[in-house]
Amino acid sequence: MSESRGPRREGNRPASGGGRPSSSGRGRPAGDRRGKPDGDRRGKPDGDRRGKPDGDRRGRPPRRDARSEPERTAEQKVYDGPPIPDDVSASDLDKHARQALQGLPEKLVDKVARHLVMAGLLMAEDPETAHLHALAARARANRNGMIREACGETAYAAGKFGDALAEFRAARRMNGQQYYAPMMADCERALKRPEKAIAYDTPAIRSALDDAGQVELSIVVAGARRDLGQVEAALRLLETEPLHTKSRADWVARLRYAYADTLLAAGRREDAVTWFHRTVAVDGNALTDAQERLDELE
Repeated sequence: MSESRGPRREGNRPASGGGRPSSSGRGRPAGDRRGKPDGDRRGKPDGDRRGKPDGDRRGRPPRRDARSEPERTAEQKVYDGPPIPDDVSASDLDKHARQALQGLPEKLVDKVARHLVMAGLLMAEDPETAHLHALAARARANRNGMIREACGETAYAAGKFGDALAEFRAARRMNGQQYYAPMMADCERALKRPEKAIAYDTPAIRSALDDAGQVELSIVVAGARRDLGQVEAALRLLETEPLHTKSRADWVARLRYAYADTLLAAGRREDAVTWFHRTVAVDGNALTDAQERLDELE
């Protein structure tokens, strides 16, 4: 099995927004309040009361109402975004995200916030639709750094790495934040530019990341080193991270998995088996396929 490409394949998908999932299966089917299908209340199909179909008596389709709305343009459809369930509220958005929307008109904030909630809810299970929700928010406020960040996260989750990189760059210009640098580096790697991924490993960026972010960056950069055939350099980088920590945070499983996989690439099979076992020991959320790898090796 090929080596994972850092945070993305190992499950590192930052969440935007939050809130409760929408309910399904609620409400009545289309029709009158007694559950009958559309048409007259005696159960006859649409058309006149004698059961004839819409259109004239020769069976031609009805003429289009000249007053009907024109087809929405592609840009308008992006603005509209996917539908939002009625039980999704702007108050479901994380308070820090809501604060980032301050300054927008109140009515605009409500719609933007609800789209961001949906983006967060759908990111893992339906990243394509999550990205459409984020784009709908961007169409209403494209100069908001947090919204551009959400677009980057959802594009990243959907595998749209070029789009994700552009959105992260825009967000960084607006708010100066570096905490998504590991994902930006991973996008460069996914776009077959490992040298640019390695270029993110700088003291300035490292100093702006917390411990988990620094580990994620090391995982990505080690993968980029491997892309360039520098397996030993990848091992040395991963060995600078806390492989023996007693923490059971998600990043520990990803770090140990990357190390085990790199050991295997270096021809150190027994050591790799040991570290795959150590990965399984802390991978309670099944972020990796370490157990499957062990089944193959043992």
